[in-house]
Amino acid sequence: MTVEKTGVLVCGGGPAGMMLGLLLARAGVEVTVLEKHGDFLRDFRGDTVHPATIRLMDELGLGEAFRALPQSRLGNVSLPTPDGDLVTLGDFATLPAPYDHIAMVPQWDLLNLLAKAAGEEPGFTLRMETEATGLVRDGDRVVGVRYRTEDGREGEIRAELTVGCDGRHSTLRREARLTPREFRVPFDVWWFRLPRPPAERSVPAGVTPVARGSELLLCLTRPDYYQVAYLTAKGSDARLRREGVERFRERIVRLRPDFADRVDQLASMDDVHVLDVKLNRLRRWYRDGLLLIGDAAHAMSPAGGVGINLAIQDAVAAAALLAGPLRRHAVTVADLAAVQRRRQPPTVIVQGAQRLLQRAMFDMGATGRRPGPPRSLLLLLRAFPWLRAIPARFVGFGPRPEHAPAFARRSPRLTSP
Repeated sequence: MTVEKTGVLVCGGGPAGMMLGLLLARAGVEVTVLEKHGDFLRDFRGDTVHPATIRLMDELGLGEAFRALPQSRLGNVSLPTPDGDLVTLGDFATLPAPYDHIAMVPQWDLLNLLAKAAGEEPGFTLRMETEATGLVRDGDRVVGVRYRTEDGREGEIRAELTVGCDGRHSTLRREARLTPREFRVPFDVWWFRLPRPPAERSVPAGVTPVARGSELLLCLTRPDYYQVAYLTAKGSDARLRREGVERFRERIVRLRPDFADRVDQLASMDDVHVLDVKLNRLRRWYRDGLLLIGDAAHAMSPAGGVGINLAIQDAVAAAALLAGPLRRHAVTVADLAAVQRRRQPPTVIVQGAQRLLQRAMFDMGATGRRPGPPRSLLLLLRAFPWLRAIPARFVGFGPRPEHAPAFARRSPRLTSP
């Protein structure tokens, strides 16, 4: 078995892992990122890039390259009301330009951009088709991982610090015997695509929610297609697939009659991808030599599309707090605890907001009451439209937005994706 060494080993090439790898490399730390897939090209991952992340890209000198990526802009967040109308919950136009929108960017384009920027740093290595399969320990301290490549080759990589960014089904979390606290989620999400004809492409981008009983449909506007999310009671996947694609098409048309002319593009239920929604967080994000961030530390509901942005904020905080100790080769458990202390409060606040939104939008529908925001909130938003700036800022920047540390900042430049 091959045994290798690196400074920091990041397991998982998602938004948190790639951002952390870029920042630490810019700090002069040797860092290796392992990604189990051969590329970043996967559908129905989190594609909503919020103002806090757009601002971060500017601070890193990647703003022009980011804006050159294919994207659409979301200007507000609306929710269906009990009487069937829509109410604007958050108006991003109230935020300071150029951070007055959510960018809908394919995640693979964002990850490729981060990978290219990180690859320009001498201490950065990205290893694709390499999956972390277990932890390597020296007594109670984690000193690296075992890995397996796509062609079956196995080995070990030793590191001063191992960071688990391997998602909500984290292998490293399981190996470290860290168990998250689970919160009830009443729904799952079924993702699919529908065509967006040229005649409809002049319509501004938006997220259009439609609710009916225990069903909710969200439509995300892409340049040439709609990314559609159908939400209904958790555990319904086997029943929906047993009913077949014809019945599923009927459900969609009942919620969105204007899609009747295109639902036949769903040839079978193989075109519909289920997301088992989870909402959880660890009580402890670390062991000696190991830190977990992003979904590995706290799986987020899709509500608000905050998942990748919160994960990126974790990465920024981790880099800012750990770069110094890593350069001194003196990372301690106290340093890892400091990352959790900084990032746990915003995680708790955002998850609390997600649980309230789920309760308003889904639990009411499941119990026969018409879903929607509380009537008192509707009255306030209609009487005082300026209040829409508060949810916009909460969704766009979060309760504790992070800025790029000084060592990672660069002058604006155009880097091709």
